[in-house]
Amino acid sequence: MTINSGKVKKEDLAERIEAALDNIRPYLEMDGGNVKILEITKDSVLRLEFVGNCGTCKMSTMTFKAGVEEAIKKNVPEIQSIEVVNLMAV
Repeated sequence: MTINSGKVKKEDLAERIEAALDNIRPYLEMDGGNVKILEITKDSVLRLEFVGNCGTCKMSTMTFKAGVEEAIKKNVPEIQSIEVVNLMAV
């Protein structure tokens, strides 16, 4: 599977995204949560899901903006946007 823009393989992107997430996972895990990749679309949109306590935490928006999104955008600039399917509204 490839993403048409720049012929970047989804597997390569997923591997780099996982590496970026691995840098912040210890902090998520300390609070009983985590994050998983659901999909990388052909338009380079990343869809994530918070799991465990992160899936129901009222601070998940802050965790997403200050941690998850920042780590991914810094390390995987090919990703055009990031969506979290179960982000809690504050």
